Amino acid sequence: MPDWLTPQLPLAAAWVGYAALHSLLAALRVKHGIQRRVPAAARYYRLGYNLLAIALLLPLLALARANPGPLLWQWQGAAQWLAWGLMLVALAGFVVSSRDYDMPAFLGLRQLHESSAAVDEPPFRIGRLHRHLRHPWYAFGMILVWAQPMSAAWLVSSVFITLYFVLGSRLEEAKLIARYGEPYRRYRRRVPAFLPLPGCSLDAAEAAALERDAL
Repeated sequence: MPDWLTPQLPLAAAWVGYAALHSLLAALRVKHGIQRRVPAAARYYRLGYNLLAIALLLPLLALARANPGPLLWQWQGAAQWLAWGLMLVALAGFVVSSRDYDMPAFLGLRQLHESSAAVDEPPFRIGRLHRHLRHPWYAFGMILVWAQPMSAAWLVSSVFITLYFVLGSRLEEAKLIARYGEPYRRYRRRVPAFLPLPGCSLDAAEAAALERDAL
């Protein structure tokens, strides 16, 4: 084991715990179980889930900042300009793709005023960027993570964040298949998850046809 890695093992364990808890609370079985036992809390679940995710993330980032370890590499010259450019593209992508989400529902604010069942079962929608990537936010997040100067603590964090994005996307897609069935399976076969590829996109008409089939 590299000498720089041993001091980062507590951080690695903390990331594992964070990912496990986050995935557990996102599971439909857990979510519906809590809602059955405490119906009055149903409309607050999504908002509480998001706030808890942020609250638990802050100590992890503080731990990485408090014990960064050695600087393993830093982008220089043209590579640094490329990293900055990719980060700008990722930030712009977040802004553009956010228009394809029901952000009040995503944040948990709409549920405070509406039936949670109605909000939690939205129709299948394929946004502009989703015609080229199934998980654009995860892809943009990975760009932002790996474009940073890489200390030992940030490398450990980057690896676990990336693994969580990959595994979390699989869990998320399992729920989407259960909800939308074959139309989502066709969408998944056609469109890549994180990296756009030539010939692996949907045009507007194809996306609309899949949305109709999922109704």
